[in-house]
Amino acid sequence: MAARVLLVRHGQTAWSLSGRHTGRTDIPLQPEGREGARLVGKRLHRDPWGGLPETLVRTSPLSRARETCELAGFGDRAEEWPELQEWDYGQEEGLTPDQIRERRGADWMIWRDGVTGGETLQELSDRADTVVARLRAADRDAVLFAHGHILRAVGARWLGRPVDFAAHLRLLPTSLSELGWAYGEPAVLRWNDTGHLE
Repeated sequence: MAARVLLVRHGQTAWSLSGRHTGRTDIPLQPEGREGARLVGKRLHRDPWGGLPETLVRTSPLSRARETCELAGFGDRAEEWPELQEWDYGQEEGLTPDQIRERRGADWMIWRDGVTGGETLQELSDRADTVVARLRAADRDAVLFAHGHILRAVGARWLGRPVDFAAHLRLLPTSLSELGWAYGEPAVLRWNDTGHLE
């Protein structure tokens, strides 16, 4: 069982900078995103992590996550997990929350109302459960390079909470988070840490 799971959200892209929902569209990193990936990598190669030599490295197959993983210095050890792809936003792909509210109503909220023609909240939750089950079956720690909403879903499901709990778990680009255990219960040990960018 993985005692510790580190989560790294990919670096900044043009769409994450403008707040557009970026699901399966393969948007490249911005220069700022590439620099953030190098900085989180430097952090993970220093104490207390020391390069995570025995740790499983898993990445989304989408290029913004793979490139973040590579620039952080873990590309040679990474295995792609399709389950780590971002939420399929369907008709909301490429739109900002304000644009979606114009279409669906002022009170629309993705973690409650979901998306149109894409992946349902239940499907996202099931995919996050697959990731959590794989992590708990692993015999060592893991680091995941992926996307904001899928990592938030993994965080919620690691804790045993419904996937909509992810609304309370904000993640910034190139942030570092850590899931683990406290008193025998699943716990968040670190969340949305961007100290390496400051």
